[in-house]
Amino acid sequence: MCWKEELKHEQPAEIAAIMRRRVEAYLDQGHGSCYMKESRVATMVQNALLFHDQTKYRLAAWTIMPNHVHLLCAPATGHNLAEIMHSLKSYTSSQANKTLGRKGRFWQKEYFDRYIRNARHFAKVLAYIENNPVKARLCEKAEDWDFGSASFRKK
Repeated sequence: MCWKEELKHEQPAEIAAIMRRRVEAYLDQGHGSCYMKESRVATMVQNALLFHDQTKYRLAAWTIMPNHVHLLCAPATGHNLAEIMHSLKSYTSSQANKTLGRKGRFWQKEYFDRYIRNARHFAKVLAYIENNPVKARLCEKAEDWDFGSASFRKK
């Protein structure tokens, strides 16, 4: 990929947003390793997200896609996003590798985060997360996707 070369003339403030949109589109097309197509892995990741809800963070929305995860949460007092992500990624990568009988890196080193500015932005991000499987044509309605918060709201 030569995305960084293509963006060298963009304003620094715009580069992160453009890259985020490109990566999201790339992932939504099903590129990359799709280890979470295996329902045992997707279920384990979902259970890991739910495990620390209300202790390390307040979980608002999530979707486990075949090749990535979306998560909307607010860290609890005494916890920060870097620690939360490290804990989640460390545990789930170890468990996923055991389940899949593989070794090596499971997650990318980095993650994309955003500061939620207001209630309107929160609602927009929540809708994006829950509708990601619909956008990727994995289901017709968000609540039909078993590995996301929309299906939990339906229950």
